[in-house]
Amino acid sequence: MRSLASVVRRARGSGGIGVGGWVGRQKGLRVSGCDSSGYMALPGLGLVQGTSVCVAARRGSHRAHSLVAGTHVAWAKAFAAGAWSPACGRVGGGSRLTSGRAATGRGVRAFGAMASGSGEFTIADQPARFAAAKASGNKRVLDIESVYDPGLLKGQRVLVTGGNRGIGLALVNELVAAGAHVVATCRSSSQELDSAGCAQILMGCDVQDEASCKAMAQAVEGTLDIVINNAGYFYGPVEKLDTLNFEEEIKMIDICAVGPLRVTSALVNAGKVKKPGGKVSVITSQGGSVSWRTVQNPDGGDYGHHMSKAAANMGAVLLAQELKKDGISVSVLHPGFNKTDMTAKYAHIWEIEGAVDVSVGAKRVMHEINLQSMETTGKFINCEDGLQIPW
Repeated sequence: MRSLASVVRRARGSGGIGVGGWVGRQKGLRVSGCDSSGYMALPGLGLVQGTSVCVAARRGSHRAHSLVAGTHVAWAKAFAAGAWSPACGRVGGGSRLTSGRAATGRGVRAFGAMASGSGEFTIADQPARFAAAKASGNKRVLDIESVYDPGLLKGQRVLVTGGNRGIGLALVNELVAAGAHVVATCRSSSQELDSAGCAQILMGCDVQDEASCKAMAQAVEGTLDIVINNAGYFYGPVEKLDTLNFEEEIKMIDICAVGPLRVTSALVNAGKVKKPGGKVSVITSQGGSVSWRTVQNPDGGDYGHHMSKAAANMGAVLLAQELKKDGISVSVLHPGFNKTDMTAKYAHIWEIEGAVDVSVGAKRVMHEINLQSMETTGKFINCEDGLQIPW
């Protein structure tokens, strides 16, 4: 892997960094440079012998540019001041690049998130991310059924909290259809949940109440292969400094961040999670990424929601660390943008940002849980594209 750091130079009349002209013609290695000011070559970009690629994003532009025939690079955008990231592209031979990551060993490794350098991170700009998926025909994003194998869930014992509505109910339906033995918990059931075909429906489980979580754990029949902490809460009104609701903020933190700990600790301590090989999933949100707030919340606001998800992320990572000794993996999942009652206030941007029906969202979540292992434990994954989200 050859670094481009040695050829990066200051572009005249610009605060950006550019790569000038054509450089490096050794053993078939060719780099297409950008001679326009205002461009920035990614410091993490490297090239494999025989691969010709140039990726750059111009300040103020949404499009990444490639000057090499046969290479298509779709949308890219600065997700933080002074940082650019390739969104998606193709190199000769059909290797697919997503956020700079090649599907094969022959390709490009580049920054996908500030300071990550791993090339396995998605981008913050949701409209740009969805546009990139459409432009490249990304099957993982646009057609989850092309990669998802529900057969892996057959016979698995799976507990879902908050299974009476929304994405929780969709997860229950998907799991039952896949042949899993489903235990759904909720404060009160619904007609849809009653008719879903669950092995158990445990009502009266309030994730804000330790005693009810312990009672739920004792009532679970058998040992669970998968625990999905889905129960959540989203305060509807927009919070700004003149409309803060501290009581609602505490409620969101209690349900979304402390709730999964109450549930998981009750189940693990009661011996109801498989050891080793069990899986715990915490359904959180990209809204818990601190580094993405400058892009997704340029004017701030919605304090309680974002604080609760960031706290949930922290709790999940600590949980992953503690459960390693038991061989239990933990996933931290952003389920993607789903069309639910909880997101109805954003209905006007559903199509622009790629919101999907909850049945599709459920398949995306279960696909990532199928892939979950001790090697992936504690990682923050975007279920839309399978890439990591920076903390």
